[in-house]
Amino acid sequence: MTVERMEERHLAGIAAVERACFRRPWSEEGLREELGRGIFLAAVEKGSVIGYVGCQTVLDEGYITNVAVLPAFRRCGVAERLLRELIRQAEGFAFLTLEVRESNAAAAALYQKMGFSSVGVRKAFYVDPAEDAVLMTRYL
Repeated sequence: MTVERMEERHLAGIAAVERACFRRPWSEEGLREELGRGIFLAAVEKGSVIGYVGCQTVLDEGYITNVAVLPAFRRCGVAERLLRELIRQAEGFAFLTLEVRESNAAAAALYQKMGFSSVGVRKAFYVDPAEDAVLMTRYL
């Protein structure tokens, strides 16, 4: 598996990951708008996108929008590898932050392992189904 900066050639694969992972996925066009902005990385296995991480940036702040891995490749270290590369590329940032569903214990455990700490709760942040989000931040 390789981790690559998101390029036009990755968009269809990342959009497919979005559809497989989320009820309200980003469209390919929405992803295209992020090209050249922030830090968006694709995990590629044998020429196919199997996961990605997106991070919008404002000055020295990083806001992780999504960490997504195709179901068949979960629990294989893909998300951890994506996050490690994101953290490496975010050198010099003040922090990285993200929201995670309160019920998503596996993701929260991974984020904690990667140095993120819970810093608050966003009430009713998620819809379909409605759920609070735990705000997690890693100070760099």
